[in-house]
Amino acid sequence: MTRTQGDAQPPQASFSLDHFTGLYEAKDDPWDNAIKWQDQRKYAVAVASLPRERYRRAYEPGCAVGRLTALLAPRCDELLAVDCVPAAVEQARAAVSAHLNTTVVTAMLPADLPPGTFDLIVVGDLLYYLSAPDLTIMLDAMIARLEPGGDLVAAHFRDRSPTGYDGFNVHGALAARPELSRLVTHDDEWFLLEVFRRL
Repeated sequence: MTRTQGDAQPPQASFSLDHFTGLYEAKDDPWDNAIKWQDQRKYAVAVASLPRERYRRAYEPGCAVGRLTALLAPRCDELLAVDCVPAAVEQARAAVSAHLNTTVVTAMLPADLPPGTFDLIVVGDLLYYLSAPDLTIMLDAMIARLEPGGDLVAAHFRDRSPTGYDGFNVHGALAARPELSRLVTHDDEWFLLEVFRRL
C-alpha cells in the first residue's frame, strides 16, 4: 500500500486499560509474541540495530510479555520495563527472572512516567494506540528522559492499529522532532524499525 503523510489520524482517545486487560483475560499472549515469526524477527532486528554494545540505563515502555525485554537485558547495566496490564507484567517478570539488572513494573502511559534519564529507550508497538495529545505527551516525555547522545529505538507494525494509524505515522512524528537524528532505518512489508539519537 502506498502511504503518504497525513493519510490516517490518531485514535480520538487513547486505548483504555480495560481494552488491554480484556485482551489478556481472553488470552495469555494476545499478540502471540512468543510464537509469531514476524515478532521474533522484529525483536532480533531491534537488538541487532542497537548502535552500542552496552547501555547504562534503559527504559522499555509497553513491554507486553517481555520477549524483547529478555533480549535487551544482557545489553544493559540496568533496564526498566513497564506495561499497563498486571498479567503482562507477571509474564515479563518471569521472562527476565534470570536478569537481576531488570525491573518490570505496572505503569499506565503517558500518565505514569519514570523519573531520571536513560541512554536507551526502546518503544515497540505502543505509540499508535495513543490519541494525538497523549502521543505528543509521550514523545515529549521520552525525549526529555533521553540523555544527549542516547538512543531511541522505535519498532511498529505497519497495520497494527484498527484506526489505520500505524508505524508509518508514528515514526513520522518521531522523525519530525528536531531533537532527534535518525541513525538506522529498517523498512519492510511487516514493520518499520528506526533508531534515533538525541542531539
